Amino acid sequence: MNQLKNHADDRLISGCIYCGGAAETRDHVPSRILLEPPYPENLPVVGCCEQCNKGFSKDEEYVICLIEAVLAGSANPDAIKRSRVARSLRRSPALQARIDAARREVDGRIEFAVETDRMMNVMLKLARGHAAFELSQPCRKVPDHFWCGPLGSMSEEMRESFNAAHVQQMFGEVGSRVLQRMLVTQLVVSSETGKESQVRFLFNDWVDVQDGYYRYLAIDDIGGLVIRIVVAEYLACEVAWRSNE
Repeated sequence: MNQLKNHADDRLISGCIYCGGAAETRDHVPSRILLEPPYPENLPVVGCCEQCNKGFSKDEEYVICLIEAVLAGSANPDAIKRSRVARSLRRSPALQARIDAARREVDGRIEFAVETDRMMNVMLKLARGHAAFELSQPCRKVPDHFWCGPLGSMSEEMRESFNAAHVQQMFGEVGSRVLQRMLVTQLVVSSETGKESQVRFLFNDWVDVQDGYYRYLAIDDIGGLVIRIVVAEYLACEVAWRSNE
C-alpha cells in the first residue's frame, strides 16, 4: 500500500495511542496476524507502549481464529483454509477447544458464540490505530458508537452504504494522511429546466491493505470521526466518536 508522510501537527499525537503512556515501541495497524505473507509493504505503524503492544496479541489471535472457524464451520485445524491460522490452532489446543465449545447449531445453521469483550478490545484497538495514523486524531476515550458483526448480516441497502466511499463535506486535520488520499470528482448535473452545471465532490475511499483480508475507511467530517473496518471480507465494524463542538 502507498505510504504517505504525515504533515499534520506532530503535537496532536504523542505517547502511546492506546493508553497515553510512553511510546516505547511501534505497532502495526492492522496487526500482521490479520494478514497473509508476503505482507504488504509500508504497513501503517503507530507509537505505543510495550505493555499495549503485547497486551492485544492473545485477543487478536482469538479473533482471527474465530473468523476462520466461522468461515470453515469448525475450529478443526484441518478444516481451516489459512495455514497460519491452522498452525495457531494446532499450537494452542486450549484455544481450539474454547472456540469449539462456542459452536452450536441453530435451525440447521452453525453458529459460534462470540466473546464480546475480546472482539471489542481488538476492533477498538484497530479503530484507534487508524484514527491516529490516518486522521492524526487520538481517540482514547470510550467511543460514542460501536457496532461489529458479519458483513452479510446487513441488508443490501445497508451494505451498499457501509461499503461506499465517503463524500467529504468539511476538511479534517490539514496535512493528515486521509486528506492527502482524497480524490476530486467532477460531475455534470442538469436542473429541471435542462440547464447543466458542473459540481465537484471530494471523495474519501477505502484503503485496501490486502485484498480479501483487510480494508478500512477513516472519516473526519462534520459530526466527528468514523472508522469502518472489514476483516476477511466477513467481519465488519464501525466505530465513531462524536465531535465535541
